[in-house]
Amino acid sequence: MNILGLSELIVDKNGRIYHLGLRPDDIADTIIMVGDPGRVGIVSGFFDRIETKVSNREFITHTGYYRGKKLTVISTGIGTDNIDIVVNELDALVNIDMKKREIKEKHKCLTFVRIGTSGGLQDDIPVDSFLLSKKAIGFDNVIRFYFDSNKISDPEFEQTLIKHIGWGAKLSVPYIVDADEDLFNRLRSEKTREGLTVSSPGFYGPQGRKLRLGLQNPEINTKITEFEYKGEKITNYEMESSAIYGLAKMLGHKAVTICAIIANRATMTFSKDYQLTVKELVEYTLDRIVE
Repeated sequence: MNILGLSELIVDKNGRIYHLGLRPDDIADTIIMVGDPGRVGIVSGFFDRIETKVSNREFITHTGYYRGKKLTVISTGIGTDNIDIVVNELDALVNIDMKKREIKEKHKCLTFVRIGTSGGLQDDIPVDSFLLSKKAIGFDNVIRFYFDSNKISDPEFEQTLIKHIGWGAKLSVPYIVDADEDLFNRLRSEKTREGLTVSSPGFYGPQGRKLRLGLQNPEINTKITEFEYKGEKITNYEMESSAIYGLAKMLGHKAVTICAIIANRATMTFSKDYQLTVKELVEYTLDRIVE
């Protein structure tokens, strides 16, 4: 067996993985991801009981039980770069022997459910609605660093989008990854909308916001809103799902994202009480997960 080097798999003297500060027994097989560390307590506040609380850097983890099902909720921080850390380290906790530093022969599949906030791009998506991401469109470059990432993406979709937007030659090539179908259908109901979600590597320029710096493509949001592929439109922006979907699929895990639409870029509106909407989304998602 190939032994992983000390600089590749970093584990402290207590057996905790480097960034997350977790041991294998600290997590459940179903993991809820939230960006904001302050949102972890909102999710675990619905749990019947909490068994584990771990905090390291921006990564806060609570593991407990909701209606008899063991769940973990973890904060990822903002951005796909953080997702690269979180997904790889969670996978390592269950699929690598931490003491022997060897990849296990038997693979364990984890379930990742991202609960987030997002900005709508179509004028028929009202603020405070729940949106399920059928596909994630990565404007980041995370999965391109991994071998065979093209096998999980959709080259035809990518090229059609690039041509429509007038994608800058110096920008990383967008990639498209599907949500796990079973998870998607489990969270789907009359309370949810569905669509194609852009994961942006930034909040301002990469999402078409102009403050003091000019934009490489000032019409990007108009072009994204107008874009249609096989009858489907791009519905919203957020900042993590593409890497979650891509890494999960490559590592043999399941992933889906559901977001509260707290702003609509097309109508220039913002939720009057998005914290309430997020709490309602959390409870809705927990109930669907344990059904």
